[in-house]
Amino acid sequence: MYNKPYTSWRNLVLNYTNDETLLIQLWEEINKKYTSSRRRYHNLDHINYMLKLASKNKADFNDFDILLFAIWYHDIIYKATKSNNELKSAEFAQKQLKKLQIDTKRIENCFNLIVSTKKHEIINTKNQDNAYLLDFDLAILGTSWESYKAYTQKIRKEYNMFPDFMYNKGRKKVLQHFLERPRIYYTEKYYDLWETIARENIQKELTLL
Repeated sequence: MYNKPYTSWRNLVLNYTNDETLLIQLWEEINKKYTSSRRRYHNLDHINYMLKLASKNKADFNDFDILLFAIWYHDIIYKATKSNNELKSAEFAQKQLKKLQIDTKRIENCFNLIVSTKKHEIINTKNQDNAYLLDFDLAILGTSWESYKAYTQKIRKEYNMFPDFMYNKGRKKVLQHFLERPRIYYTEKYYDLWETIARENIQKELTLL
């Protein structure tokens, strides 16, 4: 019996290859990265949540499969002490997608989508794919306070190598950055649904740091 994340992965990759050995190899690399004991938030639960949101908006994408690959790989490299995770993840995705013989231009699009998650700023303005990816990645900010609080606790555990005074300073900087942006969510749909709640959650977390 396949687990749900694997089934989602399998259905995507079968669009490009029937090579079971390659499919499983690619999956095992993904599974190993996202199930690391250090991954408290940036794990398969996060990926699955984003995949569900993508499925709900499938008709709005220019390249649905590449968006899905970007979701799968956007946090594949994640080290809390490093600042180049997004670039390393994009490079990793680039290497893997070449194995599936995906068109070079589409791989480049996937690369840029992943890189855009570093600053959460849109790189590709030709369609809404980039906007949706960034909104999905920050969806947790616009959930109930209970869900948001659980998220902050998981993030803190991922950064448990830092003492509170260092973590709180860095976290405040990140949160203030989001509040200073004209908008957190780029798509009209999720701006309307989540913007106000996200800003309230962020303000509340700031008071607790």
